[in-house]
Amino acid sequence: NNKGQRAATQSALKKLDRVSRVIEKATPALAKPLQPKSDLDMSKLKLKLASAGFRSEEASKIFLGVRFLGLMIGLLLGGSVVIGVMGINQRSLMAAIFLAGTMFYLPELVVGLIARSRKQAIFLGLPDALDLMVVCVEAGLGLDQAMRKVAEEMKTTFRVIAEEFSLANLQLQMGRSRNEVLHELGLRTGVADLRGLAGVLIQADKFGSSVAQALRVQSDSMRVRRRQLAEEKAAKTAVKLIFPLVIFIFPGIFVVLVGPAAIT
Repeated sequence: NNKGQRAATQSALKKLDRVSRVIEKATPALAKPLQPKSDLDMSKLKLKLASAGFRSEEASKIFLGVRFLGLMIGLLLGGSVVIGVMGINQRSLMAAIFLAGTMFYLPELVVGLIARSRKQAIFLGLPDALDLMVVCVEAGLGLDQAMRKVAEEMKTTFRVIAEEFSLANLQLQMGRSRNEVLHELGLRTGVADLRGLAGVLIQADKFGSSVAQALRVQSDSMRVRRRQLAEEKAAKTAVKLIFPLVIFIFPGIFVVLVGPAAIT
């Protein structure tokens, strides 16, 4: 029984691998109509995908190909279903166009949500990462070794930070300058705090100031900002509760209080 399940799993994985290879081969042709016209637009697209964790050379082509494929599916399949149900009229045509537009922008929405989730994870875990870097630097490790240690220790707790620091370490090992790697780290993630950290570390490295002190100050400021954001969200809770109270709670209370008097 286990052998049969293992064989079925391997067969399914082979089929999935074949499908993924077909998609990878087809996406460059599908992405051609949506290809950015300038290098600036292409770099913006690659930066957006990198902030969501998609860094391969084919990521932009796959993304554009999926968008074009979604548009075609929305127009052909969705349009035929809508027109078949509602008939050919203005409402059905508008519904088909709306469905095609939704399928076209759905990949961008998904990428945006993934990028937002990664930024939130980096924002929440960065103070802890900086505290660990302070301990490593004060123990005698260099900044590069401290980043490598953070990447190793935070694989299970804050995987996104571990990935970004591991990539930065890999770039350092390939011979790129530390300032360039730190600048790209802040730019790639799209997190303002990490860009600020990169600037602080670049200045500390340039002028020879204490890296541990710079990291400690940056960590404290991030914790203060995180606490302020939590207090701001807590203060907005009362305002956000007004609408559910007015729509759902107050009508029930009104019926309970006024209903008996109205009946009598």
